Amino acid sequence: MSSVESSKSFYGSIPVFRGFARLMDPALYAPLPADWAVGVADIVDSTRAIAARRYKAVNMAGAAVIAAVTNALEGREFPFVFGGDGAGFAVSPQEIEPVREALAATATWVREDLDLQMRVALVPVTAIRAQGLDVRIARFGPSPNLSYAMFSGGGLGWAEAAMKRGEFAIAEAPPGTQPDLSGLSCRFEEIPATRGIILSLLVMPAGSADAAAFRKVIEDIINLVERSPEAGRPVPLQGPALRWPPQGVEFESRAARGGPLLQRRTATLARTLFVYLIMRFGIRMGGFVPETYMRQVVENSDFRKYDDGLRMVLDCTPELERALTERLAAAAASGIVRYGLHRQDAAMMTCFTPSAVRSDHVHFIDGARGGYASAATALKASAA
Repeated sequence: MSSVESSKSFYGSIPVFRGFARLMDPALYAPLPADWAVGVADIVDSTRAIAARRYKAVNMAGAAVIAAVTNALEGREFPFVFGGDGAGFAVSPQEIEPVREALAATATWVREDLDLQMRVALVPVTAIRAQGLDVRIARFGPSPNLSYAMFSGGGLGWAEAAMKRGEFAIAEAPPGTQPDLSGLSCRFEEIPATRGIILSLLVMPAGSADAAAFRKVIEDIINLVERSPEAGRPVPLQGPALRWPPQGVEFESRAARGGPLLQRRTATLARTLFVYLIMRFGIRMGGFVPETYMRQVVENSDFRKYDDGLRMVLDCTPELERALTERLAAAAASGIVRYGLHRQDAAMMTCFTPSAVRSDHVHFIDGARGGYASAATALKASAA
């Protein structure tokens, strides 16, 4: 069976569910085939990078993993999740070697162009199941345009912990090796809170948590958010602001392949100016319709997910933030969850748009002042 057929036979066959409140239904999740592998990546000492206010660089590194793997697989669909300062994903056996090369190249690029150190690893599903854990996949459709993978079973978290111990590590590629990061950009401006707070939220099961009790807490949190007019998607209906030159022009220049950096900067400035003018004046170009694209940006924003724990970035009121904190604190005191929150005044978006005329472009949302990485630091501190 070819890698294309393998991907379609598993991931493509998983039904897409639409209501996020159904997230914790075990029937939505299918176990990965035994011969697949789980990929994980994260930034070493992201806390220090966040303290140095290198928020955008950290997010760019995490999104670069997904872009590099997607391009290495020639755009084939595969399950992945963006974690702010890293990413997790799963691939079929036929895809492991090109993905290994893409991860090695990405780690080199992150060190040389972003001045960050990235760990990368590929973990066989069999190694995860040998620990009594699993990796199960669901597909959530935030819009008719695309779906995002959700991970359960504890295996993704174990793979990340194993990577941090130095197991299953992939060495960096030789100096100067560049991954194919085509489509990766960060052109939109920060998105200010409209309800008072951009809240980054991370909720994980406690070590001895009862599965039913943990499910109830997650469902309570989702219901609190979805039933409240005091919280919502951090991306406004009209989309995020777009200015020129964009804040992320240097990152996009460094992500481009070929030629000296100055040449890439010049090309990126010209390309982003062209795009800015098209968007600013609503100019239709072939199959590209600016209004349609911006609507899809909003619909496709990845601001909530599940990867062995709940991750959300919300635009919410202080009152709702207190209600969420009270529910989580009670669950933590009962030994059901570990959680971390981080409050900030804005969100930010990192984009992966392989084709602007297709509807399945992906837009990763994180808090603009530390986001998921800071929420994870708070979670670790609460468990200490």
